[in-house]
Amino acid sequence: MSIALGQPRTHLTARTLRRACIAFAATAAAMVLLAAPALAHITVTPDSVPAGSTTVLTFHVPNEESKADTVKVDVQIPTTHPIAQLLVQPVPGWSVSVKTITLAKPLTTDDGTFNQAVSEVTWSGGKILPGQFQSFTISADPMPTGESQVAFKAIQTYSNGDVVRWIDLPQPGLPDPAHPAPVVTLTTAKAAPAGTAPVSTPGVSSGTGGLTSPLAVASLIVGVLAILLALTAGLWVRRLAFWVSAQAAAANTNARRDQAPSSNKASARRTVPANTKASSRQPQGRRRG
Repeated sequence: MSIALGQPRTHLTARTLRRACIAFAATAAAMVLLAAPALAHITVTPDSVPAGSTTVLTFHVPNEESKADTVKVDVQIPTTHPIAQLLVQPVPGWSVSVKTITLAKPLTTDDGTFNQAVSEVTWSGGKILPGQFQSFTISADPMPTGESQVAFKAIQTYSNGDVVRWIDLPQPGLPDPAHPAPVVTLTTAKAAPAGTAPVSTPGVSSGTGGLTSPLAVASLIVGVLAILLALTAGLWVRRLAFWVSAQAAAANTNARRDQAPSSNKASARRTVPANTKASSRQPQGRRRG
């Protein structure tokens, strides 16, 4: 009975440990997925340019939903300090619409005087699938002056009707907002050689709303630790399952050894008396008189 019960228990224990390993790995993966949204918000590159410069700005729009597509993106262009000339780069599969306003005070630049300025750019008709992102690019000439930063508030619309408003601005001494607006910091313009216009070069965002924000870095660390923990736990569980199987196999072997002598003795007790009785019943020869 001990042998018959030993193998199913070993099989059950190993199977339970494997299930525990799978469940733990799934939990770790969920932790990574929960940490991911902290990294997934609309950002703009470059995040810092000289005031008054001609700049190419790229908005990176990720899809945060798991079962819906991003179908429209609205970017609001500030008009308190308007941009005289704003051009939009075409995106394959997307249509673009531009709204303008009439300025109360005409804006004069090196290229002339402008009575209108762009107030909103909308991309629609395309799709950003779950797990993907899309970049939308504009050219601003020139960037405003007299401001320390420019916020481009954005509205993201999904195919299931959800609308996410990326309009919150960071406040000094407070954690980053849940839905930060893409922000470009304006630095003091450097003197350029005569006959040339200062043009900023797009770079990787490293300011508020980028991957280097404290919340994003913390989330990334949590995700990495969760993966490492899952790998370590999986290895430990596999070793434990192997050890339990080895111990059970050894117990089964010892049980067989313990039963082997008693079986032989019982066989001997059954065989020897039988032979003895058989020989005692052999007929004796008749005596000759």
